[in-house]
Amino acid sequence: MLGARVSVESADTVLTGVRNFRDVGGLPTVDGRRVRRGVLFRSGHLAQATPEDAAFLGELKLHTVFDFRNSADQALDGPDIELPGVRNVNLPLSDPADGAEFWKMVRDGELDQLRAILGDGLAARRMTDSYRTMIRERTAEHSRILHALAEDSVPALMHCAAGKDRAGLSIAITLLALDVERAAIEEDYLQSNQPHRRYKVYRSRKSKAGMSPEVMELLAPLFDARAAYLHAAFETIDETWGDVETYLTQGLGLSPATRARLESRLLEP
Repeated sequence: MLGARVSVESADTVLTGVRNFRDVGGLPTVDGRRVRRGVLFRSGHLAQATPEDAAFLGELKLHTVFDFRNSADQALDGPDIELPGVRNVNLPLSDPADGAEFWKMVRDGELDQLRAILGDGLAARRMTDSYRTMIRERTAEHSRILHALAEDSVPALMHCAAGKDRAGLSIAITLLALDVERAAIEEDYLQSNQPHRRYKVYRSRKSKAGMSPEVMELLAPLFDARAAYLHAAFETIDETWGDVETYLTQGLGLSPATRARLESRLLEP
């Protein structure tokens, strides 16, 4: 199935309840080809998609939506809206309850606790550690994603909560498998920093501390898309498997035939 022939260039203005949406199409590969437009999309969660958002997403003729959120994320933001005829695959890339207590601290403005776990560079370290862990421990999930894309799951949309980390890394791994230029992978990843794409943080107005600017300062490393996070993932691939090719073949179990099918579905001729 080829991608829908709709314009996604104005999607930022069309989608009002979905953050960080974009088509990954157009990115260049090392051998001079480009990712096909209309077959691979990324975004934040779809829980607050408006009827107009749903209509736009329907025009994309999606086959599969990959939701990488865990149960704590879904309890906070809600389940995705249902898109008729679209398969929704929930594939958590973090532990089921990871973040539940943390986000309660954020909402309530527990500054002392937040300083203890995020201050003095701990927030950035938390992020790089999470990227490294996803590379080392989520090989089964990333293998499943790539095999699904190679078989029948396009056009596809990948999302997590903010569409930045779990979705961002899964997109990056997909682009590595397509031999997209590293600079282009990083450039796409960093687009999540644009103000209109960033995740909306829920904070309680009942707590004066909860609305403190210091809360957002402490959280900044968690809500930034930083090149250092992506580099940590790539470094972990090299440290664990030696190089990307070995990671793809041994770590994710991609055969040459599967790679060829993946390329035929996601790359321009």
